[in-house]
Amino acid sequence: MKKYLIKKIFFIPLTFLGISFIIFFSINMLPTSILATGYASTDKELTKKDIEELIKKYDLDKGILKRYISWLSKTFCGDLGYSTSAKMSVTDAIKLYLPATCELALFSIIPIFLIGNFLGLKSAFKRNSYFDKIVKFLSTFFYSMPSFVIGIVILYVFYGIFGIFKPQRYSLETEILISSGNFTIYTGFMILDSIINLNLQVLFDSLMHLLGPSLAIFVGTSAIFIKITRSSALEELNKDYVRMLKAKGLDYNCIVSKHIRKNILIPQITIGGFQFIRLLSGVVIIETIFDWPGIGSWGVKSAWQLDIAGLMGFSLLISAFFLIGNLVIDILYVIVDPRIRYD
Repeated sequence: MKKYLIKKIFFIPLTFLGISFIIFFSINMLPTSILATGYASTDKELTKKDIEELIKKYDLDKGILKRYISWLSKTFCGDLGYSTSAKMSVTDAIKLYLPATCELALFSIIPIFLIGNFLGLKSAFKRNSYFDKIVKFLSTFFYSMPSFVIGIVILYVFYGIFGIFKPQRYSLETEILISSGNFTIYTGFMILDSIINLNLQVLFDSLMHLLGPSLAIFVGTSAIFIKITRSSALEELNKDYVRMLKAKGLDYNCIVSKHIRKNILIPQITIGGFQFIRLLSGVVIIETIFDWPGIGSWGVKSAWQLDIAGLMGFSLLISAFFLIGNLVIDILYVIVDPRIRYD
């Protein structure tokens, strides 16, 4: 295991370098004049002289390899450039948008694991019952439904009809409170910051805005988790050791908690882990529908506005999430099942 981890950790920076070159090469295939406008740090119309200055400043007149080495050296020094779509440096943009996405991902993935695990196991143990048929129907129905439809329906029902689960991250009153200096943002996580500030009003307001997109993600994502849990549990239920446990008179709770739940963790970690990485990468459609200021919506905005530095920063961040997340998943495999060996 140690050899595998050392090997994996050694190859992560090399893989990251390869990904960064592919991203850099793909974006820099654009004409030089268009690339120069993407690096502009102002909204005013650029003159020919301004474009020429930008070309010289960012070495756009040099070969792509020299440009890549120059960009890479700046990146390693923490200079990811200026994001024209966010009107700030890329580093500051990531600090601004990432906590919102992380908060949304955490509040979505926890009920997906808890409720999805319960429904999947219960459905498997009560196979072919009315409960199983309902769970199978609902999970298949929501799994096949596009995420934008789920988001729009939830927004219409809860906000349009009942006036709750409002879009955006917080209300205008909270925004005024933050700008007035009476509320200090320590971490960027509104729930955590409201607790630190001992402000119940902001806590309740943040939760009401968070529940809408979290519910939309839960409905769409939990369906696949329920299906995987159910199929894995059914496979375990058909094994000889479970039949023996039933013959000995062990009840459902004992069999599930002490045996089946442990043995289905591997597929759950695989699906749940990659779903969580996907959520951290930004749920673009849900963030757009609920006007959530997350990393995904910033990435889309960067693409629409040809924000070169923003696109590069966003792509590198997502690549890092997947590389590190893949390593964490491999480590979790060994923790939950010591029989797995990578050596």
